[in-house]
Amino acid sequence: MTIHITKCGLKDSFQLQEVSYETFKETFKDQNSPENMKAYLEKAFNLEQLENELSNIFTHFFLIYSNNEAAGYLKVNTNEAQSEEMGDEALEIERIYIKHKFQKHGLGKVLLNKAIEMAMEHSKKKIWLGVWEKNENAIAFYNKMGFVQTGVHSFYMGDEEQMDIIMTKTLI
Repeated sequence: MTIHITKCGLKDSFQLQEVSYETFKETFKDQNSPENMKAYLEKAFNLEQLENELSNIFTHFFLIYSNNEAAGYLKVNTNEAQSEEMGDEALEIERIYIKHKFQKHGLGKVLLNKAIEMAMEHSKKKIWLGVWEKNENAIAFYNKMGFVQTGVHSFYMGDEEQMDIIMTKTLI
């Protein structure tokens, strides 16, 4: 399996949208109503939203390819792009999305290591993320990778309030 990562630009908005829809549906469709899924997908992954995020100098996207097929992506935020106020010494991992058929092949770890590398390059002292409290596989992965729970915050799936666990890893 050949793996490579590319930094995304505006030219990648359609591919990011496709991967976002596929991975989000695969992961969350069975636990959420079709109406709330539709509302969230239309809000979070419409092309205008993705292009705004791609244009933000404090937000970075990276596509990961396996054998030249887009397998998933990483989205990280620094400074005011973070979804919670965590300060200038933090980097947020907002998304690590891997298509179902590529899961359990180490790609999530490759993307997590990319986020850690970015954090170190930008002299960040910690990385953090929010993960849905019912996403047990992701929580176990992040625990294994050295993250600890440091809080919770609300996440809205359509009109339904859900809870995300905030997990943090200290780097320095």
